[in-house]
Amino acid sequence: MKPTGASATSMANTIRLTGTLICSSEAERALVRQFLPEHIRLTRQEPGCLSFEVTQSADPLIWTVEECFTDQAAFDAHQTRTKASEWARQTAAIRRDYRIIAADRS
Repeated sequence: MKPTGASATSMANTIRLTGTLICSSEAERALVRQFLPEHIRLTRQEPGCLSFEVTQSADPLIWTVEECFTDQAAFDAHQTRTKASEWARQTAAIRRDYRIIAADRS
């Protein structure tokens, strides 16, 4: 059953990102552990951030990433902030495998 009313409108605009952050070494893993807490804190404070979870998987070099933003504008603002952040500078060489999903607008 699809939501109706205001919740349907807000859900119809959500943008999700799902995927993995894949470290190739213990050094990269150490960078993630050092800079991730502040990245999470700043992201969760952004207007339009509904959820932001980055968790270490069973493989200590792989992190699962799940993000959800209210709309494309909030997601774009997050991307802009992230690109200019210490997190981005420190972890630029770490492989990312992400998929961006726009909510069903039907």
